[in-house]
Amino acid sequence: MKFLPVLLALFFGVCSFPSVSLRAEEASTPSVKVLVTYHSLSGHTERMAEAVASGAKELPGTQVLLKRVGEVTAEDLFSSDAVVVGSPVYWSNMSGEVKSFFDDWQFKFGVFPEFKMKNKVGAAFATGGQVSGGKEVTMLSILAAMLGNQMIVVSGGGAFGASATTEGDSPGIDKGELADARLLGMRVAEISAMLKHGQAR
Repeated sequence: MKFLPVLLALFFGVCSFPSVSLRAEEASTPSVKVLVTYHSLSGHTERMAEAVASGAKELPGTQVLLKRVGEVTAEDLFSSDAVVVGSPVYWSNMSGEVKSFFDDWQFKFGVFPEFKMKNKVGAAFATGGQVSGGKEVTMLSILAAMLGNQMIVVSGGGAFGASATTEGDSPGIDKGELADARLLGMRVAEISAMLKHGQAR
């Protein structure tokens, strides 16, 4: 019986090792910074942006910066591990403000010729009045700009990103569309963390 305390101490000591190891591994996982930026006049795209940001925050340790495209600085862009861009559909494509934002990457922020956005994660979301009014074209245009900068693009909430129809039989933003936006944000954060963790090894 005199050996019982020693055996119990050894047993609980051994059993505690895995949790200590897991905590150490979690602490060593690099946090990621996600920039969610958008243009919105009606407020619909802004609501989707807020949902994307909320989804990204669900991954512990994720820093999320939520800004309109006209407010983004070079520091915001280059310090982020991922950039998610949202636009309303204007004439079946991204809005002029979002296009100007991408033009600023070169003419204002100077991303080229060093490809300063290379290997960062990119994703898109869009809102449009009609079901077939150009949301997919808008998201693909955003992703094309990111691919041109050698970013790693991901989808979520839909084949090309999250989207919402805001007129006709589906006025405003419904719960399902907000859920898709949160899924997109969560996936962007998860993929960013995987990439950053792999680079840190």
